[in-house]
Amino acid sequence: MTTPEQRLSELGLELPAPIKLPETLHLPFAFINIHGSRVFISGHPKQLPDGTIGGPYGQVGAQLTTEDAQLAARDVALSMLANLKAEIGELSRVAGWLRVFGMVNSVPGYDLQHVVINGFSDLIIEVFGPEIGRHARSAIGVAGLPMNFAMEIEAELQLYDN
Repeated sequence: MTTPEQRLSELGLELPAPIKLPETLHLPFAFINIHGSRVFISGHPKQLPDGTIGGPYGQVGAQLTTEDAQLAARDVALSMLANLKAEIGELSRVAGWLRVFGMVNSVPGYDLQHVVINGFSDLIIEVFGPEIGRHARSAIGVAGLPMNFAMEIEAELQLYDN
């Protein structure tokens, strides 16, 4: 059976380094919070290869096109996987993706948030397969996000019992 890490390699994708926050940024919460076999993943932006925060910034429909935002959502998935892997060791420990919640900083009247977040969902299903990667999901538009992020995506997962 192919592992998620092997599938990423087959797709020619690499995970960035785990997130590195600026020294001036205080976040009193965990990006990955594990309780038993449940994993709660805080809202993630995109990370650059070295783990630093990489946006994207601005509003979809103004500074970003739908296509640009969809590709960025795919990158957010890679960032989330990098931080998850750093916390749990192997991505094959994931028994199921339960829920994904995507917030898209978008201009008034923009109504393609679901298409943007498809970039995230499609990659998760591509990497984990439909049985593990399939998830419930919401995608909403918001008037703004912290640090002017164009999107922030969070998730809930189930791990295999050890």
